[in-house]
Amino acid sequence: MSELTEVIGSAGLLLVLTLLALGWLLREPLAQAWRRRRLAQQPFPAAWRAVLRQHWPYFRRMPADLQLQLKKRMQVFLAEKPIIGCGGLEVTDEMRVLIAAQACLLLLNRSQSRFDGVRQILLYPGAFWVQRPVTQDGGVQHEQRRALSGESWVQGQVILSWDDVLRGAADAGDGQNVVIHEFAHQLDQAKGAATGLPADISRWQRARWAAVMSGEYAAHQQRAAAGQVSLLSDYAVTDPAEFFAVASEVFFEQAEALSQQHPALYEQLSRYYRLNLLSWS
Repeated sequence: MSELTEVIGSAGLLLVLTLLALGWLLREPLAQAWRRRRLAQQPFPAAWRAVLRQHWPYFRRMPADLQLQLKKRMQVFLAEKPIIGCGGLEVTDEMRVLIAAQACLLLLNRSQSRFDGVRQILLYPGAFWVQRPVTQDGGVQHEQRRALSGESWVQGQVILSWDDVLRGAADAGDGQNVVIHEFAHQLDQAKGAATGLPADISRWQRARWAAVMSGEYAAHQQRAAAGQVSLLSDYAVTDPAEFFAVASEVFFEQAEALSQQHPALYEQLSRYYRLNLLSWS
């Protein structure tokens, strides 16, 4: 009897320790979910709404329910993601709001993705200079200095040029938007290096995604090599990850043209982003 009591006591102790450990592991995700719900329930600042209406014509095109959802996403985003001025830039609320609005477009109707890997956004006044190794014919490598409007790092940093952020917000129909581009990379980089195949694509969608994206990428490479004009910029030929980011810009800003010229590509992006932009009046 004493041996049975010891066994039961040991099992009970193990159960208690397991429950305590489980509670410890779940504490932060539950607290985070509670904080996010509370943030999303706060009134949306009138000054932020004025920025959206004055400087981002895209917002006026959105259905009312998606406008409301976007504002809630933005409140969480701005509470969690520090935006740091670089090169002497002083970050204003206008800057923060426009970055958050364009980034959170990618999160609409998506229950899981919150850019959890993004630790900070670094904002420069204009294009910033970087040194990158370049390999020439013959395998000779040297450093090349380049001016960029944006970068996305797998370590959780997004780097942006304010001039280009503002330009992308002002013209919501040219298919060029640095915020959408770099945050599409962040979705792609959620589980590691960007490949053009985001990890959160469902298993039953992955085969179709891979087939369509690889076919569209190859066709775009051929068009670029032949000097043909394309809806997608030449930068999309760089690699599959850049193709996905460029295609995301065009999807959000030139949906009708994309659906007509590249219907299979539009369908895949519409499924991934859970949006049918053609239904927007």
